[in-house]
Amino acid sequence: MQCTRRLLAPPGFWKRSLQELSRLSSIALKAEAINRPDKPFPLITFDKPDSHEVCKVMSDEDMGGFSTVNFDFVPAQAQDPPHIRFHGTISNELPTDRPNIQRSGYAAWRTRDMGRNLFGKGLWDLDSYAYIALKVKSDARKYFVNVQTESIVPTDLHQHRLYAQKPGSWETVIVPISEFVRTNHGMVVEPQSDMMRQKVRSIGIGLIDRVPGPFDLCIADIYATNNAGGKDFNKKPAIDDQDLESDGLLVKK
Repeated sequence: MQCTRRLLAPPGFWKRSLQELSRLSSIALKAEAINRPDKPFPLITFDKPDSHEVCKVMSDEDMGGFSTVNFDFVPAQAQDPPHIRFHGTISNELPTDRPNIQRSGYAAWRTRDMGRNLFGKGLWDLDSYAYIALKVKSDARKYFVNVQTESIVPTDLHQHRLYAQKPGSWETVIVPISEFVRTNHGMVVEPQSDMMRQKVRSIGIGLIDRVPGPFDLCIADIYATNNAGGKDFNKKPAIDDQDLESDGLLVKK
């Protein structure tokens, strides 16, 4: 079997392969397969002007809706680290020429698929980690953290509320991976199954409160970690009985 020209084209394929080789070598040298790693594992870091290029932005505008969404890089300044500003305006107005669209008003982003490398399809292996941490500055609206894996059902998402405690200020939100809830098209799937931590395709954030008006969320980085930061995770559910995000529409649970 031979690689196609597209797969061999520099720098993507070989760069991804070298990154994966470096990651696997580091795991072997540190015996992380036996001992839980004590250092964070970066998933996405928005520290360069082109950081946004590895992400995909979505909103109901893709289906004729009227929400607007922006995904802008903001360099470091004063007390702010370099980050991405995910902002825009939510509209519940329905397109008049699309009678099949019955609900609107959402915005989201996720990391793009990583592509293939010499070791196979690019995926994150988070099996050695207990938490996902997000350094954010929130406006207190109802955001969800969305994780997609190489599930048998491609439209499955694992979701958890992004519970910001200090709106308007930078903070690190720690989310236990074990508490993510499996959903499909905005509905909780039963029976539940554990997230395939060894085969994570993408991670992102969606706004699902469907409240018309502006939104503004800043994200500096997202990483996997085993450091809980002394947090108590038994106070709030991953998903309540409010609206959940779906692929293209928001539906009531």
